[in-house]
Amino acid sequence: MNALSKKLNTAAAAVALAIAGSAVAAEKWDMPMAYAATNFHSEMGVVFADKVREYTGGEIDITVHPGGSLFKGGEIKRAIQTGQAPIGERFMSAHANEAPLLGWDNLPFIATTYENNEKLWAAAKDKVNGQLSDLNLVALYTCPWPGQGFYFKKEVGSSKDTQGVKFRSYNTATATFAEELGMIPVQVEAAELSQALATGVAESFISSGSTGYDRKVWEHLSHYYKVNAWLPRNYVMVNKGIWEGLSADTQAAIQKAADETGAACSAKSAELANWYFEQLEANGMKVTDAGPDFLAELEAIGEKMTADWLSEVGADGQAILDAYNAN
Repeated sequence: MNALSKKLNTAAAAVALAIAGSAVAAEKWDMPMAYAATNFHSEMGVVFADKVREYTGGEIDITVHPGGSLFKGGEIKRAIQTGQAPIGERFMSAHANEAPLLGWDNLPFIATTYENNEKLWAAAKDKVNGQLSDLNLVALYTCPWPGQGFYFKKEVGSSKDTQGVKFRSYNTATATFAEELGMIPVQVEAAELSQALATGVAESFISSGSTGYDRKVWEHLSHYYKVNAWLPRNYVMVNKGIWEGLSADTQAAIQKAADETGAACSAKSAELANWYFEQLEANGMKVTDAGPDFLAELEAIGEKMTADWLSEVGADGQAILDAYNAN
């Protein structure tokens, strides 16, 4: 072989190696999440990342950043929209102030079981996805929290006991509940809740048993009232432009991972719901059903909130409820 042939062969080999290297080089995605690493939503985010890595043959390599460590909860959607991060998870109804339709899962006492919550999501999914598309987002999977109840540091029998209480809100629905009950809503992210309770910035909140357990709220609060007002959903979203830039095969692989993870996450939520109550009680909290007077007030507020939501979102909201009720 002459010198020229050797050079050509060497160059060809280098090109082949470069092509092969580019084919297997992973595209690295950072995935911000708002909740603690030990929360089941965050744990399922890691499961999802592992599945994506497997199903794409390593083409997409996702690193999960829980606890608001990369972007705070309130910053995550904006980061995904603008491409600062390609993928992330957020509480869907946290965006209801910008897009009221996204408060579909915070309609009080409409769908209070996992089965009914799934039916409500099925009714809302197409319209929600259309709204998210307008926001430059694509939802890959959603997962419900356990039912929402009230945390207090005292016994509460009705709104007579809630006047002036500083109430941690996480979206427009919870702020409305607070105001209707004579409380003072304070916006606090989950990652900052323990500090807010310790410093007196907040004295009460509505959430699932999960948040109370994760944040060890028994250190500051004494009562949890089971209300099961709604089962709100987190969702994993990806930037629409980035999603559309993927090949059909890669999209299918990621969606497969998302579908499997969403189903597993919903099952995990249901499995843990009562366990969280047991942990709150084991750590000294009194866990009871809301009393009849308090519950009646909450249901009346819920009816008003649903009517207000329908007047704000119009035909799309009515179509969601009609489809839900038809099933």
